[in-house]
Parts: sequence; C-alpha cells; structure tokens
Amino acid sequence: MKLVRLPDRVNSVFIAQADACEKLGSPFTALLLRSIAEYGLPDTPVRQRLATWEGDISGSGDSIPLRLTGTLHQMVIRNLDIGLATIYPPNAPAADSLVIADTVAQAIARHHTFVDHCLDSPPQTNEIRRSNAIYPALLKIASQTKLPIRLSEVGASAGLNLLMDRFDYRFGAEAYGAKGSPVHLQPEWKGCLPPAVDLEIVERRGCDLRAFDLTSEDDRIRLRSYTWPDQQDRLDRLDAAVDLARENPFVVDRADAVEWLDERLHTRPAGRADVVYNTIAWQYLPEEARKKGSAVVEKAGRNAGPDSPLFWVSMEADEERPGALLQMIEWPGALTTRLGRADFHGRWVDWRA
Repeated sequence: MKLVRLPDRVNSVFIAQADACEKLGSPFTALLLRSIAEYGLPDTPVRQRLATWEGDISGSGDSIPLRLTGTLHQMVIRNLDIGLATIYPPNAPAADSLVIADTVAQAIARHHTFVDHCLDSPPQTNEIRRSNAIYPALLKIASQTKLPIRLSEVGASAGLNLLMDRFDYRFGAEAYGAKGSPVHLQPEWKGCLPPAVDLEIVERRGCDLRAFDLTSEDDRIRLRSYTWPDQQDRLDRLDAAVDLARENPFVVDRADAVEWLDERLHTRPAGRADVVYNTIAWQYLPEEARKKGSAVVEKAGRNAGPDSPLFWVSMEADEERPGALLQMIEWPGALTTRLGRADFHGRWVDWRA
C-alpha cells in the first residue's frame, strides 16, 4: 500500500511522543509512533486530518499521536481488524518498522470512518498509580485535622482515584490502606513516610467534561484503549479498579471544572475537611479557566475555619524535573506546602512533607 509521510511539523510531535513513551516504559507504542513518522499513512481522510490539524498538536495540547494510538488499540480490543492485532502484544512486534507502518496503514484504510470518529476524543487515562502521591496527602490532612474528609476531584476521568482509600499500598517497608484490596500499589518510595492514621472519607465526587460511565461497555473499552498495550500491569490494575468501582459506585459529573468547583464549594458544612485535588489535569485547562478556578478555591478558603478547613492538593507538571510537583495549599491561612515530587504515572514518589 502506498504511504505518504506526514508533514515535518506533525512528524516531530510523533517522534517526541515516541521518546516519552520509551521513557515511560512502553517500547511498543514508541516503535509504533516512530514507524508512522518514518513511513507515513495511507492517503485517506485520516491522514489529511492529522496533516492539517490546527492548534497545539503536542502532548501538552491536543496530543494527536496518542489519539491515534488509542484509536488503534481500541480497534484491537474490539477485534475490528485481525491484521492489526497480529502486531500487537502479546504477539511479538515485527522487527521491520515498514511492516508495522504498512499493517497500520491497511487497518486505517479498512476502517477510516471509525478511526476518524475516534480521533474526536482526546486521550484520557485514569492512572490509578497517581493515588500513590495523593493518598499520603490525605493521611497528612487526617492526622493534622482529626476530621473526616469530603473529597472532590477535578478532571476525574472515570473517577477511579476517588476510591484511593480502598487500595492496598506499600510505601517502603510499611503497609497502608485497605489490606487485601484487588488494587495493590507499591511505588518506589523516597523520603520520609506519611503518618499511619485512620482515614475516613464521608463523601467523594468528581467532575470531567468527558467523564467515563463505567456502567457502559463502550466507555470501559475506550478507557482501556488509552493504556499502552505492552503494559499489562497497568491494564490489570485498571481492570481491578474498574471492578472495585462498579461494586462501590460514586458520581463523576460531566461538568465544566470552574462551574463545578463554584457549586461544590459554595456550601461547606462544619465538621469535615474539604479536599480538592487534581493530577495532571489543571494544566490542560485554558489559562483564563485556571485563573477563575483558582479564584473560586481561594474565595472558599477565605470562609474556612478550624472546624471547616479547605485543602487543595495538586500533582502537576512544573519547570523542574524529574516528574511532577506535589503541592498542598490549606485554609485558613493560605499556607502552601511542597509535599515532594512524583512520577507522572505514579511509579515513584519522593515525599518531602
């Protein structure tokens, strides 16, 4: 099949994403992206759309490489294309990148309408291991306030991390969380340990513009497709967390983050600690929305008291490396604490609180 290379502007983004996938432990996805960048795609509406995509096409914007790889993985999960499945795990990938590019091209040519439709959706993972960074913050808050917690997640995706208190953790040599949980997390732990205290979450709710409905098989497949296919441990962990969530239902509202926060924090009864948190989500909001959202949280913080404290915990990229910054702002007082740093996928935590 004739392949047409993508423009240099697009290829450079595919190569950059391939490098990121390699560093994050997905050599297959890296190989897939490099093969497409090297040889191109068939001359279909899909290639035309990717070649002329406007705006920020990088991983911090519309992330068109991961839109495409998520779509291809979804085709494999749905058994839509036998030929494409032959190059996917658990099968060994072809040694020749031209074979990979040609196999992808044929699958896109056969299913270009499906691919074009799926490209509408930005990649959305619900990385459970990010709870490795947020759960210790909840332990710190519980130890400090001695209050039950009302949990609010911005950019919650499917909301799986709202169940973080029901995961089984091992930080260093110490066990935390729900012993025997089907979701077991054991990050590489650096620094001091969080306090080992009882944690009570009395309410949990999230929001996302494109929230997944875990009762829908279509949504469960789409969620799974954005996890890289050669990372079976992540896929197994996701499946376990989805099963846990279906047994312990909660609500993730399809809502604008700023409007949702304003309503969520408008009334805060005394006798509990309100905790707003976000992980690799706030940075994707438009700048104006981030300003408005910050103002909403700060306004609620000004009304906080000793028996109704407010905490904002975030895990977001900053100018430093490695990983993302863990930070907490607490009211009363608007005190900012740098809790440490964490890997973007939660594989390691460097806890400094």
